[in-house]
Amino acid sequence: MSQQPYYLQADAFAQRMNNVVGWLARHGVSLLGSAEMSVRGRTSGRMQRIPVNPHVHEGVQYLVSARGHSQWVRNMRVAGGGELKVGRKVRVFTAVEIADDEQKARIVRAYLRRWGWEVDRYFQGVTAKSTDAELLAACPDHPVFRITVAS
Repeated sequence: MSQQPYYLQADAFAQRMNNVVGWLARHGVSLLGSAEMSVRGRTSGRMQRIPVNPHVHEGVQYLVSARGHSQWVRNMRVAGGGELKVGRKVRVFTAVEIADDEQKARIVRAYLRRWGWEVDRYFQGVTAKSTDAELLAACPDHPVFRITVAS
């Protein structure tokens, strides 16, 4: 019996907060670096929007899926990119999923240092202070994409 990939669906409160953060980003207000991401739906073909926390690690920008193998992750794997928006500023990007768990672990640790106050609860007890082994064990549950913004 195969196990479903980890995904923690947003509860009603988190959905409301996502709506607020997304609305703010669309209207030019970024909360600590947040943006609204749009990615083309793999079946509908329509642009799907969700607030994200783009994360810069060692000069490279990443998107980390704190909630696991979400719809935006599945869409990104097919679309290979999307848009980040804050107000009128729209940045088109391409995305490549990071397959190497050791590389992902370094990115996730840095991401948790920056965003842990908001996302630790989605990482099933793993925090920025967790051991390397604990972070490595969590990596398959949290897809990471390197994004490159078109110039």
